[in-house]
Amino acid sequence: MSSVQLSGAGVAAVAFTKNGASSFDGLRLAPPSVRVCSSRRPSRSLVVKAATVVTPKYTSLKPLGDRVLVKLGAAEEKTVGGILLPSTAQSKPQGGEVVAVGEGRTIGDKKVEVSLQIGAEVVYSKYAGTEVQFNDTKHLILKEDDIIGVLETDDVKDMKPLNDRVLIKVAEAEDKTAGGLILTETTKEKPSIGTVVAVGPGPLDDEGKRQPLSVSAGSTL
Repeated sequence: MSSVQLSGAGVAAVAFTKNGASSFDGLRLAPPSVRVCSSRRPSRSLVVKAATVVTPKYTSLKPLGDRVLVKLGAAEEKTVGGILLPSTAQSKPQGGEVVAVGEGRTIGDKKVEVSLQIGAEVVYSKYAGTEVQFNDTKHLILKEDDIIGVLETDDVKDMKPLNDRVLIKVAEAEDKTAGGLILTETTKEKPSIGTVVAVGPGPLDDEGKRQPLSVSAGSTL
C-alpha cells in the first residue's frame, strides 16, 4: 500500500515498481514541492524540488519603445589580491555595451528617439532591467531612464550623466577628530557635500522638451 501526497500543479504521472521504488513518467516540476512516500517505509520519503529558473535564450531580439539592449560586462572573478571569487560572491556588473535600441517613445504629440547610440558603454541602475541570453551571452533589456550615464573613457570621472542625474565628487572624510584622535574607516562620518563634476541634459517635460537643470559643473552641493 503506497500513498501519494501532491501539492501544486504540473504532475503528469507517478508510477510505483514492485520493489517499492518510485519512478516518474512525464513529471513536470513546478514551484510547489511533490512528496511521494510508501507505507512500507514510513521513515523514508522522496522530495522533488523545483528546478532553478534558467535565463531565457534568444537568437533574435529587437527592443521596443524607449528600451535598449545592453551586453553585460564581465563580473570580477578575482579580488585585487588575486583570490578567486565564487559565483555567489562576485559583484553583479552595472555596466555594459549598447547593442540595440528601440524606436523611441511618444510624449504628447512629439516622437522622442532614444538618445543612446549602438556601441556606447553605459552604466545602469543596479536592480533594473530583464536579463536574457542573446547569442549565448548575458544581456539586459533596460528602459532608457534606467541608464545612469555614458562612459566615454575608462575613468568614471569622465562619465556623462543622462536625464536629470548629476555626477558629484564627494568630499574627503575627516581622518581625525577636532582633538586629534585618528578615526577608523567604520567611525568616519560620511561626507554630505561634494563638487559637481558633470550634469545631465535635464528631464523631459509633457511636450517632450528638455528642461535644463539648475546646477552646473563646479557647483558645491
